[in-house]
Amino acid sequence: MIKRSGVTEPFSRSKVVAGVRRACQGRPVEADALAVLAQLVEDTLRASGTAEVPSDEIGRAILGPLRELDEVAYLRFASVYLAFDSLDDFETAIVDLRAQTRSL
Repeated sequence: MIKRSGVTEPFSRSKVVAGVRRACQGRPVEADALAVLAQLVEDTLRASGTAEVPSDEIGRAILGPLRELDEVAYLRFASVYLAFDSLDDFETAIVDLRAQTRSL
């Protein structure tokens, strides 16, 4: 993984779980579901065939499975990862989330 600072470090499934766990705090999400999500993210990144993956790509890989797991946790994670800085950012994310939910 290549961090924003340019530092390279190995992919850490436990870091993915820890980050998602914070977003899921107080939500009805089982630890097993977090482990499955982390495995999906790792599988997605490995399938890309790239040896070094930028950290923002890891964040993008987390968003989809997290949205499926828990919408509130998704919004929490997205607000940090995507650096929401206004209510408009939340409103846009909620409108997009509702549109995606309806299309399923």
